[in-house]
Amino acid sequence: MLGQRLRSLRHERGLSLKQLSEQAGISIALLSQVERDQLDPSLDTLRKLAKALNVPLFTLFHEPTDNGIAVVRRSRRASLIAGPGAVAYSRISPGFGRLEMLEGVLEPGAMSSPELWEHNSEECAVVLEGTLTVEFSDEVHVLSAGDSIYFDSKRAHRYINRGNERCIYIVAVTPPSF
Repeated sequence: MLGQRLRSLRHERGLSLKQLSEQAGISIALLSQVERDQLDPSLDTLRKLAKALNVPLFTLFHEPTDNGIAVVRRSRRASLIAGPGAVAYSRISPGFGRLEMLEGVLEPGAMSSPELWEHNSEECAVVLEGTLTVEFSDEVHVLSAGDSIYFDSKRAHRYINRGNERCIYIVAVTPPSF
């Protein structure tokens, strides 16, 4: 499904494999394998592709439909697990509109990104369980259950679980960028 959606978005923008691979900073071979569903790309690769296509990351997984009202069942949420030691996201919002809601799960020692990264959005996160460290280039904030943080996502950042227990948090992003 990802490969078909990616190919469709690339064609809608009139891009060749080479053009998209150059814009995303990935190899043509990697892009081709992803489009043919022969390879599951990393979260970093998905972020690069979404940025190059100028779409929120979760848009790569299915085409959004907008009828104005949506119920998202837990069992039907779009999910992205970035791999061992990384964040697992599931989208709470339906995938259309100007606001995206995600549930993030970080196991002890896991992080949302190996490096600080920025995107053109605003973000607000609230911790439901555990402890969440929000790291910026020049400051660090440690949040406990019930605490929240709001920031301009153009500031390079990442989420880290430096605790001994799983951390679950909700993050709202506008406009959508995941």
